[in-house]
Amino acid sequence: MNMNDNATLPTGTLELKKQGHVGTVIFNNPSKFNAMNYDMWLALPKLMQDCVDDPSIRLIVLTGGGEKAFVSGADISQFDKQRNGGDAAEAYNRATEAAYSCVLDCPKPTLAKIRGICMGGGLGLALNCDVRICASDARFRMPAGRLGLGYGFDGVKRFTEVVGMAHTADLFFSARIFNGEDAHHIGLVKQVVSTETFETTIAAYITQVCENAPLTLAATKRSLLELRKNPTDRNLQLVREMVEDCFASEDYKEGRKAFVEKRTPDFQGR
Repeated sequence: MNMNDNATLPTGTLELKKQGHVGTVIFNNPSKFNAMNYDMWLALPKLMQDCVDDPSIRLIVLTGGGEKAFVSGADISQFDKQRNGGDAAEAYNRATEAAYSCVLDCPKPTLAKIRGICMGGGLGLALNCDVRICASDARFRMPAGRLGLGYGFDGVKRFTEVVGMAHTADLFFSARIFNGEDAHHIGLVKQVVSTETFETTIAAYITQVCENAPLTLAATKRSLLELRKNPTDRNLQLVREMVEDCFASEDYKEGRKAFVEKRTPDFQGR
């Protein structure tokens, strides 16, 4: 569902707001600190694909509605009925796997904008973004050990890709709560920003990314995606073709011209 800037977001939903070159996916379930219910898991791939298919979108931002949470995790109240074995559990697990994958495998740059609680499934979603920036009030946790649930191989692998083996072991074994400075120390977030300057800092970073050439962003993201694959599965020919497209583009001409003229380039994605 697309929302304009002045719309009131219904609760327990995912919403998509587009402004300029940015698509912002908003997790909105405030009474449960933006916990992901089954319908929200199902909705995420559709909204992400909407942004992928829109040529005007250069960056996809994931964030929580309000200031108290990014995503607190999955809505545990649904587990007894929808994640307690059988076909229902399989359907729920397929929905969560598709939601994680659509973020991790997204061909466009992704940014997790994190305030407040970011735990469990929310932490997994944030880790699947390319870049994470958090406010100083952010609180993180991987509580699988406290719930007795198993965390899948791909999810653990992603943790190791971002923070390394030792930190992954610590976060899962201890199930401890940690703050933004701790997250920055282990490389989980790029930057920790005071709550007072968080919005302006995020806005400046978004502008910085969106001013860059879309073809360059796409080629770089493709390289990052291929690097996550086994060497024998990498499509390096596609990467080479996308890099060649950059050099053959009108944007490359514009970039060189703007550099000489000492101005911000006006890239069109062609």
